[in-house]
Amino acid sequence: MKQSTRTLRGGKEFFSIVRDILASEEFRGMRRYQHHVKGNLYDHSVKVAYLCFRHHKRFGGRTDVTELVRGAVLHDYYLYDLHGGGETHTLHWFKHPQKALQNALARYPELTDSQRDMIQHHMFPLTPVPPKTMAGWLVCFYDKIAAISDRFGTGRRGNAPMKKKEKKIDNNIS
Repeated sequence: MKQSTRTLRGGKEFFSIVRDILASEEFRGMRRYQHHVKGNLYDHSVKVAYLCFRHHKRFGGRTDVTELVRGAVLHDYYLYDLHGGGETHTLHWFKHPQKALQNALARYPELTDSQRDMIQHHMFPLTPVPPKTMAGWLVCFYDKIAAISDRFGTGRRGNAPMKKKEKKIDNNIS
């Protein structure tokens, strides 16, 4: 089920930032890889990036929103099925940030130091080195939030969290 950009707060701006990444064959291929039980790697990566985008829009920050969102969407760009067994499965949770960074640099060599930090350190504390930037901490935090949502969520699979419809309250009491 594909979500319309109308259902996402700031959806047009968000997707304009990552359109080229989302359109790439490699990134689209991430839909094939199951991730956190109820989702796939593509949806998870977009969800983390969208949560970082919404955080930035609400609270601001020193990091440029484009830099933050592009780094966040690439945080799990490791491009293999972790459930396939073999060497890719061995210690995946500890090793995949480095593989994701290698793949991201091969495809997007213009990554900033902050984006590299986001990708390389998003698994802290499983990886021993914490993020060095606030953007890295945001990706680390929202990756955990998205993982919990992916694992224990309602099963609705979409590209990013949808805006909840607000209930109208009838103030006309007779």
